[in-house]
Amino acid sequence: MAAKKIYETPMLDVLEEGPWPSFISGIKALRDNHENQFINDVTSSLLGQLEHSYETRKGYWKGGTVSVYGYGGGIIPRFSEVADAFPESKEFHTLRVQPSPGNYYTTDMLNQLADDWEKHGSGLVTFHGQTGNIMFIGTTTEKTQTFFDEINEYGWDLGGAGPCVRTAMSCVGAARCEMSNCNEHAIQRWLVNNFTDDVHRPALPYKFKFKVSGCPNDCQNSIERADMAIIGTWRDDMRVDQAEFKNYVEAKGRQYIIDNVITRCPTQALALNDDDTIAVDNRNCVRCMHCINVMPKALRTGTDKGVTILVGGKRTLKIGDLMGTVIIPFKKLDTTDDYEELVELAEEIIDFWAENGLEHERCGEMIERIGLVNFLEGIDIDVDPNMVSNTRQSSYVRMDGWDDEAIKWFERKAEA
Repeated sequence: MAAKKIYETPMLDVLEEGPWPSFISGIKALRDNHENQFINDVTSSLLGQLEHSYETRKGYWKGGTVSVYGYGGGIIPRFSEVADAFPESKEFHTLRVQPSPGNYYTTDMLNQLADDWEKHGSGLVTFHGQTGNIMFIGTTTEKTQTFFDEINEYGWDLGGAGPCVRTAMSCVGAARCEMSNCNEHAIQRWLVNNFTDDVHRPALPYKFKFKVSGCPNDCQNSIERADMAIIGTWRDDMRVDQAEFKNYVEAKGRQYIIDNVITRCPTQALALNDDDTIAVDNRNCVRCMHCINVMPKALRTGTDKGVTILVGGKRTLKIGDLMGTVIIPFKKLDTTDDYEELVELAEEIIDFWAENGLEHERCGEMIERIGLVNFLEGIDIDVDPNMVSNTRQSSYVRMDGWDDEAIKWFERKAEA
C-alpha cells in the first residue's frame, strides 16, 4: 500500500547518499510499504513539508495545547502552518512515554507498544529523547487519547513536558555493570513515584530533571544534564589486587603504565613501585575512575558505598552551561529511611526553587542569581568542607563566619 499523494523531495533525497543509514529512507519505507493507509499518507505529507522547509529555510510547526484527560503535560503539540499544502500532517503531535529504570525492556513489551503505535500514530519512534522518554512522534489530537488509553491499560505512563518535573533517568546499573556503587533503579523509582503528580501537572518555574549514575563515570552525564544528579561513589580506600596489577605491567610494560595510568591521575595520587606494584594515595584520590577503567581487574571501587548529590546542572538557557554543584558529598542509601531522606531533600529543593525561581529559570540559574550560600541556607543544608572544589574561591562559605562553621563541622565529625 502506498500514499495517496507522493511529493517530490530532491533535497531530502541527497540525505540518502553516502554509507550511513538515513532517516529519510526510514520515513520513505513507512510511506511506501506499510499496510496502514494513515501511516502512508501522514509520512508522505511529512516528507513534503520537510522538503518545503529545506527549500525556504524555515520551520512551519507551531505549538498549542493537547493533553489527555486528567493530565496537563506529557505531549508536545505540533500543528502545521502549511496545512493547506500538506493536509495529512496538519497535526503531528509527539507523546513522551516514561521508560523503565535503566531502560530495561522485554521484546514483548516493545512489540506491544509498536503494534499500538502503528494503529494510532505514524510509526516513528525515538529511543530515547534527551530527557529520557520514549518519543512516539506524529499523531492527531484524537488519536493521542486513544493511544494513551491503550498503553496505560498495560502499565505505561506519560513523561513530563513543560514546566514540571521531567522523566527521570538511570544508567544500566548493577544488573550489568561492576562499577555500580548504589541501587540506581531503586533511586529512580523512589523519586518518580513521589513526584508523579509534578510530572503530569506542570506548576513549576521551568523543568526539573533527576538523573542517576551508579559511579563517577557518570554514563547519564547527570552532572551536566540534571537539576538534581545522584552519582554513586565510595568513601573508603580503593581495592587493589597487586598480583593482577603486576600481570598488567608484565603484559604492557612499565612505560605504558606510566604514560597511560600513573601520569593520567589528575591529583598525582598514584605511584609505580620498583617491584611493579602500585601505591595509591587514597586521601588525594578524587574518584575520577580513569585508573579503574584501564585496569578493572587490578583496581576496584571501595566497599563503603553511597552517593554524591549535586544540584543545578543544565545546558544553555538564560546563562551558559552549568555543572552540578555538590550539596551532599556522601550519603548512604542502605535502608528505607535513607531513601525517604533523599526524597525529602528533593522536595525541599523543588519547593525552595518553586518559591524563589523566576519564570523560565532553571534551578541552577536561580542559584547563580541568589548565591549558593543563600540556597544552602534555604534548604537547611550545613556547609561541609568537602563541598569546596577551589579553596581560594569558595562560594559555599561566608568567610566572616568561618570559625563558627569549622567548629560545627568538627563537632559533627566527632559525633559520627
